[in-house]
Amino acid sequence: MVSDWPSRHWTAAHLSEVLHGKQIRFRMGMKNTDTVPQFETTCNYVEATLEEFLTWNCDQSSISGPFRDYDHSKFWAYADYKYFVNLFEDNSDVFQDVLWSDFGFPGRDGQESTLWIGSLGAHTPCHLDTYGCNLVFQVQGRKEWHLFPPEDTPFLYPTRIPYEESSVFSKTNVVNPDLKCFPRFQKARRHMVTLSPGQVLFVPRHWWHYVESIDPVTVSINSWIELEEDHLARVEEAVTRMVVCALKTSEDPHSTRAWLNPTEVEATSHEVNCRYLNGAVSAFFDHHRTPKAVEIQALKTNRENVEKKELNVSSHMEVAQTHNQDLSLAPGKQDAVSLFGPDLFPVTPGPKEEHPSERGGIFEKDGKELVDKDGEYFAKSCCARRQQMSKSENVVEQTASNSTPGLSQAFISTDDLLDCLVNPQVTRMVAQLLIQGKSL
Repeated sequence: MVSDWPSRHWTAAHLSEVLHGKQIRFRMGMKNTDTVPQFETTCNYVEATLEEFLTWNCDQSSISGPFRDYDHSKFWAYADYKYFVNLFEDNSDVFQDVLWSDFGFPGRDGQESTLWIGSLGAHTPCHLDTYGCNLVFQVQGRKEWHLFPPEDTPFLYPTRIPYEESSVFSKTNVVNPDLKCFPRFQKARRHMVTLSPGQVLFVPRHWWHYVESIDPVTVSINSWIELEEDHLARVEEAVTRMVVCALKTSEDPHSTRAWLNPTEVEATSHEVNCRYLNGAVSAFFDHHRTPKAVEIQALKTNRENVEKKELNVSSHMEVAQTHNQDLSLAPGKQDAVSLFGPDLFPVTPGPKEEHPSERGGIFEKDGKELVDKDGEYFAKSCCARRQQMSKSENVVEQTASNSTPGLSQAFISTDDLLDCLVNPQVTRMVAQLLIQGKSL
């Protein structure tokens, strides 16, 4: 499906010509493995051109270059989260080189995409995205993906520190886990996929993923697809932002680097976060007032009723032959695949050589497909997940100003939020989690 995309020729060398002289921010990380995840807050950053990156990556760096303090044998470099609209601001024609419309998203192109360029060992810590699903097109080199299903979230020890809009990180280094500190990780079901040039990976909603470059130079393009469930997720994110910023800035308002991911730029004020929360709630109600949302909910409810009826019927029936079982399963599998067309197929875990860190066979694998039951929402596209999403005060103010008049009468105050956060049911759950976390 991407064989005719012009962007399939976007090697790092080609991009260095297109972006000649443009300064790009690279994240620098250590190649040595530790049991602690290498979060972005612990990395250093370098401003350099792609030409300088390629020269350094060939281990021919000049002592006067921007990478002069980083031994190529000990460090990796990653230019990640590079939005097309910022990267190619003077050459918007390249947007047409990426044709997500081929996957059923009319009009969607590079304008809603992000570019990733890395060296050997460059990686993203294991995390899940609270918004939408993800399409990733591998252009150059190979990347190894470690994926875990949403149901395994308790085994991944989720944390919101470092804080980043829409990202929930794992406290565990999934390629070199400390099983004494994180024993439940042994129960996590790891799916490993090596993404090669010309392949596209679909990452379903709330799937955990750790991604590492396993070739000298890798280039990827991705686009986050918004889903129906994101309207509620944005409200949850707004609550998270208010709580995290309020507590962490109270500790030391001048030291945000330790807890705020570099992609967040700055910690927003409580006033701004309050408007952000009200804007998210307003958008949620506005969406669910629309006829389209009502129609979607009705269809979803009808589908759930049908599934319940089928479940009740099946519970009273016995399947006598294995052949009949296979036939009854076949249509369901076919339906799951047909949602994505004849050229897009689900990826299932297969035989693979043991990863160096998988000592003692502690990582379990199963035969579940990476396409989950929420696949039907895949086609409900809106816009890119992260692209300038309510990360500036102007965006927050605009969202709040577009709110419906009725919401102003029910403005959500700090006290309203506290009533929910310190609800006895919530505090009881928090106390249990704290005790559980300290008793490991």
